[in-house]
Amino acid sequence: MALARAAGRLRHQPGMCCNGPVDRTDAPPRADDSAPPEPTEAPELPPVPAWLDEPTGERALAWAAARTDETMSAFTDDVDYLRLTQDLQEILDSPDRIPAVTEAADMVYNFWTDAAHPRGVWRRTTWASYAAGAPSRPPRPDDASATEWEVLLDLDAERRRRGRDLAWVGAQVLQTGPLAGRRALVSLSDGGTDATFTEEFDLEERRFLDATEGGFRKPLSKGTLTWGADGDTCLLSDDFGAGSLSPAGLPRQARRLRRGQAPRDAEVLITGASDAIVTRASCDAWGRTWLMSMGGLGDTRVWWLPDDATVPAGQKAARRALAADGENVPADAIRIEAPPSASIGVGAQWLTIQLREPWEVAGRRYEPGMLLGAPLSQWLHGERDGLEVLFAPTSSSFLSAATWTRHHLVLTVLDDVAGRLEVCTPPSRWESEAGEHAADRRQWRHHWIDLTGAAHRPSEAEAAAAPDPTELRPGRPLLEVTAQAVRQRDTDYLFISASGWTTPPTLTLARLTEVGEVTGMSVLRQAPARFDARGVRVSQHVAVSADGTRVPYFQIGRPRAGADAGTGDGGTTSVPAASTPGAESQTRGASPGPTLLYGYGAFGTSQTPCYQPLTGKAWLERGGTYVVACTRGGGEYGPGWHLAGTARERHRVVEDFAAVARSLIHRGVTSAGQLVVHGASAGGLLAGEMLTCHPELIGGAIAEAPLLDLERYTRLLTGAMWRSEFGNPDDPDDWETMRPLSPFHALVPGREYPPLLLLTSTADDRVHPAHARAMAYRMRALGLAVGYVEQTEGGHAGTAISAQRAATTALIHAFAWRAATRRHRRDR
Repeated sequence: MALARAAGRLRHQPGMCCNGPVDRTDAPPRADDSAPPEPTEAPELPPVPAWLDEPTGERALAWAAARTDETMSAFTDDVDYLRLTQDLQEILDSPDRIPAVTEAADMVYNFWTDAAHPRGVWRRTTWASYAAGAPSRPPRPDDASATEWEVLLDLDAERRRRGRDLAWVGAQVLQTGPLAGRRALVSLSDGGTDATFTEEFDLEERRFLDATEGGFRKPLSKGTLTWGADGDTCLLSDDFGAGSLSPAGLPRQARRLRRGQAPRDAEVLITGASDAIVTRASCDAWGRTWLMSMGGLGDTRVWWLPDDATVPAGQKAARRALAADGENVPADAIRIEAPPSASIGVGAQWLTIQLREPWEVAGRRYEPGMLLGAPLSQWLHGERDGLEVLFAPTSSSFLSAATWTRHHLVLTVLDDVAGRLEVCTPPSRWESEAGEHAADRRQWRHHWIDLTGAAHRPSEAEAAAAPDPTELRPGRPLLEVTAQAVRQRDTDYLFISASGWTTPPTLTLARLTEVGEVTGMSVLRQAPARFDARGVRVSQHVAVSADGTRVPYFQIGRPRAGADAGTGDGGTTSVPAASTPGAESQTRGASPGPTLLYGYGAFGTSQTPCYQPLTGKAWLERGGTYVVACTRGGGEYGPGWHLAGTARERHRVVEDFAAVARSLIHRGVTSAGQLVVHGASAGGLLAGEMLTCHPELIGGAIAEAPLLDLERYTRLLTGAMWRSEFGNPDDPDDWETMRPLSPFHALVPGREYPPLLLLTSTADDRVHPAHARAMAYRMRALGLAVGYVEQTEGGHAGTAISAQRAATTALIHAFAWRAATRRHRRDR
């Protein structure tokens, strides 16, 4: 594994300290240079051998290893690359990182990696001990209040014991019954794959329970094993044999397994239709059982299963259900009436429904993006008059997440892609308060949580600087905030985390009062700065896409001579009214420089402000500018923003990304030769699309775990579940719009392309490594510049240990810097 070898080589060198919106200055691009090139009669593309499809085929692995060695040989003797790798690993292994924790049975749990434990240790401590370690510095050896951790599982030792390349996936500690806090279900994988195995773990004896002891187990598969309502039952979805897996390779049947019972004898809770993508069962914090079947992305049905429901059991019942084409649930199960595209949530007594499409119910119409709430019991019994609108989106704001505490609903709202928190309190919590008017008692209360103090505000000099008409709402804090219920079953405590592009994360514990106000907020941890952010300015701008849509993007970096001045994390954000396109560049006299542009644009995933210490150390400290685009296909502005970039509208994502590139070039931030694009997974597809559709705009591209062959993706691993996102290549009309965007097919023999770096993993069982292999093979056959690195482990994430992640991150930024500077020098 070349990256691992590079990291190892470094450690043996003593003394080495190594390693949505309008842009006044951007006219909408012309139709003739904004759209992907139409397929034309051209020389036939070089064929790719079928053996590259075999993930662990001997010939394919030999080819991948040879290409990886070729690529890495250009970096492993570079002292700057080696120093950067070491610097990044020190950040990843630093002892004063914030230990992210979850609470269970009055203890807090954390999974931790460091130089001594590269695979990690699972550990726990008491609340008092965890709080004693605040705020940010590691405790002194003589400090009696130092945090004390009890190590439950050493994954490095377990790896040696089993002789397997184990990677941590997660653990679920039992929270109810006599075994609460004494048992857990621990999930691991082989090398970071999506396929996992789960085994019951004794927390007191610190060991896995054998099946002969009645321990719960799930073999390696893409299914799940979770606790039922008590410690004697589990809910299992798995590969149960013939017909039990969906076209995407995911389970289509879920069963309730009792302690000591064989899976073949378990109760059959739900069986999805033969074309369903995945089917599962789960138990909520209050002990209720829920069933779910997903026919595709945006097509989900949910049922509540009463405790006294009659449920068939045994192998005959299971096989009979799997043999049927249709969906099968117990007769007593009650389906939650809601659009199949909606997201369903439950609290102790309330149901929430977040809409992605218009919905009419009980004579009223509700719009996409709305969050609706209703008393759960009444809804289950068919009453529809208690539905309340808890959140309604605006042109700039969208509900990103919602989490219940015992008595409150906490919303994370994106307001022009910056986060804020709102607490919604149901009327039952305060309706009896003295002094409340009777007419108001049925209304939910709403409180904002003020986190503006967590972000840097612009200095007087920055505030007095000449305004840039492309910026959005200058001076407003740009934050990523998250809220997580500590123990939603019976408390109103929250973990609140906040960070910005140059502001390290702060972890706070807060308590909500009966009326939803915050009290007792205290800082548990505050991470130190990991890179030199002095002079780094943060701003948010807008570009104009081909159809006139305003596309926001974040810009982080030190202004060069004459370049536009943004702000710190008190940056900018918002979608102002359209301004006159074609205005002169705001950055007259600027000195363009190396710029790394990141994008994703799929699955409704939002690109929000967050502290990125590795990018800060590897790119910003070196003088580069980092840019993150918020294209359509993402979730920054709600369902409409996402859907506008899916299926036959996928070209809009590419147009948005290209518009951001043009904006950066037009504003003088960078030049085409100095601009490198980067994306991972679906973002890897976007990087490949930029390479093949708009090579004139960039100096290089980096694609991690990329989806590149749109003709075959539905037949590779879990690709079948993404049809609604990227289109159906088996539909001739869909394929007509998809082919120009499929990087593997859009290459044109004889055309010049900037260099491409492809990174993938043999162990990626989500996006098949054949995507990257075939692209690299074809580009090499065409005589094009392409680097290729394939890890042997790491799965879809691409990295299993910090040394591997540090080496990969260093490679990405070293490649980007070379591409940005070499092509720029050549162009000059």
